[in-house]
Amino acid sequence: MAAKIPATINEQIAKMKERGCIFGDEKKARETLKYINYYRISNYFEPFSISKHRYEEGTTFEKVMQIYEMDRKLRSVLIAALEEIEIALRAAVSNFHALKYGATGYLNPSSFDRSHNHQGFMGRVKYLIECNDEREFVKHYNSKYGGNFPLWVVMELFSFGTLAFFFKDMQSADKKALANDYYGCSASDLDNWIFCLNELRNYCAHYNRLYGNRFPVLPRTPRGIEPELSDDVFGYIMVMKQLYHDKKNWNERIVKPISRMLKKNAGAVRLDDLGFPENWAELLTFSDIDEE
Repeated sequence: MAAKIPATINEQIAKMKERGCIFGDEKKARETLKYINYYRISNYFEPFSISKHRYEEGTTFEKVMQIYEMDRKLRSVLIAALEEIEIALRAAVSNFHALKYGATGYLNPSSFDRSHNHQGFMGRVKYLIECNDEREFVKHYNSKYGGNFPLWVVMELFSFGTLAFFFKDMQSADKKALANDYYGCSASDLDNWIFCLNELRNYCAHYNRLYGNRFPVLPRTPRGIEPELSDDVFGYIMVMKQLYHDKKNWNERIVKPISRMLKKNAGAVRLDDLGFPENWAELLTFSDIDEE
């Protein structure tokens, strides 16, 4: 199959015009295309496409770039919150497992479910230690303890994905107890939510489009929430709310910035493209907290 021929910036603009894009300032658009490649920008036209080669009437380059910028800021807000969720989840999982099975109980396959591939897991742990052998704490445990890493230490090397699989492979009774004690939910809910947030984290970390996108894992709807969550960014933010430990910080650091973004970009953003219902603020906000 022949490779595609690269297009000049003028050819890129001509192609967008041919598909129905309106330019308010072509000079500024050319400057933008110097620093953000056409393929990335064209992805943001997807929510406004009525066919493969045609955009909705009234689609402007400036409007699409406004959404692009809002999407970038939204990813920044979410990735910071996901960091807090991941760190808290590491603590919950490592504390629970280590207290029950010992600091190095993870080395014993009997501490996991029967479906757990312990050889593959230990190969992953070995790989993570070798890849990080220049980090001070890895050097310390290699030299002083002969590479005998407690779970709470080795878990600092885990990605969100590795953490998700660790929880998935824990014994059913352990998962149930941890989910209830730390998050007040079922093990099935927590299992699903962790994988949802791993997907969201990967989207944010790799600068993928959130606006008008669908995720591969359908989130389980928390008890008492209506309507059921869907596989869009709002559904995933609702999952984040279930696992975020500080209610006041959630309202300040996530809900308020999102509210400001939506107000600022109200002329360009369609709430449906984000999966946001009309009462989104009520659903996202923790109301049962004391305001100082």
